Amino acid sequence: MAARRARRDVLRASAVLAAGTLTAVGGARPAAAAPGDGDLPDVPGMLGDRRANEVWYLLDQATLYEPSQEFTDAYYALVALYGGGWDNTVLNTWRRMVTSPEYPDDFTAFVAPAREPLAVMSRVQLDVFDAVYRPRDPRLVRAFAEFGQGMLYDPRTRALHIMTGRPPGGYAVWHVVMRAMMFLGIDRGRWAAMAPLNAFGCAVQLTADPDLENVNPPLPERTVRRLAAHWLHRNMRQLDAGFQSFPYPQQP
Repeated sequence: MAARRARRDVLRASAVLAAGTLTAVGGARPAAAAPGDGDLPDVPGMLGDRRANEVWYLLDQATLYEPSQEFTDAYYALVALYGGGWDNTVLNTWRRMVTSPEYPDDFTAFVAPAREPLAVMSRVQLDVFDAVYRPRDPRLVRAFAEFGQGMLYDPRTRALHIMTGRPPGGYAVWHVVMRAMMFLGIDRGRWAAMAPLNAFGCAVQLTADPDLENVNPPLPERTVRRLAAHWLHRNMRQLDAGFQSFPYPQQP
């Protein structure tokens, strides 16, 4: 139960790659060396991509199990602004506003009071990604693909790294939090590059419908490539449209 709660809370607390990234799904083209490349220690019993396991593990540590005081303060600042279910409040407000003629100005005004805590959360999350991958690293495609398929088993947590929930609503929350950060000018380019990966991961998980407790077999590679070809090249308007379909992003 703790591991399932962890993944949900990580994305509550967060809350376009180049064309060549499609090769990373099958591992056909090596990526540029990432920080600490080759220095990740073996973890006996770990299943799935080593680097992907590491990034999701570190996100859990940084946002749930061992958060800094600054991160904790930022989280409770959002609770003070929008209530204990702040993530759903922001998501539902975005869904209500995204089709209005005033969008994105109305939504930007709604999240403007949260700029400081969102900036903290952005920095914490991006620091984790940067510790394991380079910005726009093609291997991030694999990280999201294996995450969505439920292939990442980590003995350090004795559980899968996977989005919980059926449907896995945390992807929609993360998309909307990314949009809030973009509109507020918080690491705009970084989150614009991450948003298609988030939608791709969601589409993979909806397609795979994985067991949330046990390691799952991979989808056919052609299926993952088809989803990557569709989602990794969506622009922000198209991604917004995809996440307006509750609770799923529109599938290709």
